[in-house]
Amino acid sequence: MLKSLEGSWCLVLGASSGIGRAIALGLAREGVNVVGVHFDTAARSEEVAGLVEEIRGLGVEAHFHNANAAARATRGSLIPEIAELTGATGGIRILVHSLAFGSLVPFLSREGWEKPITGRQLEMTLDVMAHSLVYWTQDLVAAGLLRSGSKVYAMTSAGTSQALPSYGAVSAAKSALESHTRQLACELATRGIAVNALRAGTTVTPALQRIPEHAGYIERAAENNPHGRLTRPDDVAEAVALLSRTDSSWISGNTIGVDGAELHAAAGAWGQ
Repeated sequence: MLKSLEGSWCLVLGASSGIGRAIALGLAREGVNVVGVHFDTAARSEEVAGLVEEIRGLGVEAHFHNANAAARATRGSLIPEIAELTGATGGIRILVHSLAFGSLVPFLSREGWEKPITGRQLEMTLDVMAHSLVYWTQDLVAAGLLRSGSKVYAMTSAGTSQALPSYGAVSAAKSALESHTRQLACELATRGIAVNALRAGTTVTPALQRIPEHAGYIERAAENNPHGRLTRPDDVAEAVALLSRTDSSWISGNTIGVDGAELHAAAGAWGQ
């Protein structure tokens, strides 16, 4: 049975740009109050402040924190605050893990890349983009903030099965993220909590534009998508809202494509 999301709360990790930003705004339009965690320089403070005001202008609460979402200290300081904000209204209805910070360095040195990836860079990428999902889920469950009917979404990508010269560490992190999603889904099933990974199609975001090979990748994706366009952040936001309008936990443990059939079309010769 579909239900309204109005008055519930979401926690968006990576809320200030790209897909995370779109999800925060999309859920706010559904009447969801937003707690956002982002990690930005002072140069973006005005832009983030504008986002917060836009969300509040939709008639909901918005509490944003500029902090490293992968740090234990951040969880330690924010979870009591989140409990105070949300405890009386059922805790966190929707947790979104949309952290896109990792090392875009090849595993081996070659022309143009004199230094290969280091152990520290590899470990940081896995910790931020994959393991932090587990740590946030653990702490939110321990605090009683994820309850029956809650939804957990992890943002993954087709990079789990495709290779780009600089994308190895992020690809490994996304693969681990999908594995963590399946494990958490199994362990949270008895609590009535659904956990899924959303695999967006190629989406022009600040994270994508940091990939050295992004221009050619975007061009190929646009040719492959049968819709004749790339995925937009709002496409993913709509999927999150739709999947969250039920208390059921029976759709869980999946990697769900939100890509307009881009990945399937890429295997053939679409439009030729």
